[in-house]
Amino acid sequence: MAEEVQIEGSQSTAKTRDPLGVALLTLVTLGIYFFVWYYKANREMCDLGRARGTDELGDSPGTSLLAITLGALVIVPAIVSLYNTFQRTQTAARLTGVEPLNGWIALILYLLLAIGFPAYLQSGLNKVWSAQARPAAPTSEPEPATTA
Repeated sequence: MAEEVQIEGSQSTAKTRDPLGVALLTLVTLGIYFFVWYYKANREMCDLGRARGTDELGDSPGTSLLAITLGALVIVPAIVSLYNTFQRTQTAARLTGVEPLNGWIALILYLLLAIGFPAYLQSGLNKVWSAQARPAAPTSEPEPATTA
């Protein structure tokens, strides 16, 4: 089940989703869920970028979605959009202090087991959103001296 996480520094939220659920829903819906997930993942990263004051995480999730739907007819825009989304995932990890995903694993999944690619991206995003959910470390104040 997806858990909503407040994006630090903004009013927006992101969801941690089960990577296996992303893959299975994509399979069961004959690919339709992939487009829904892709838009939401890009929107969440865009919101994180705005909260952090950077445009490295994209600025238009609708354009990313358009590139993998209608742009797929030309092939190149879809590949570029998928590559950029992977790069955004790595940037989001870097901005939140999380270890980024391995590019070689992502490439192998994309080429050999396409259904695993969005699941792999979601696993990386889950780490990013979990890092967002962590409360700030409490500051330790000295205990007041007591006299007995």
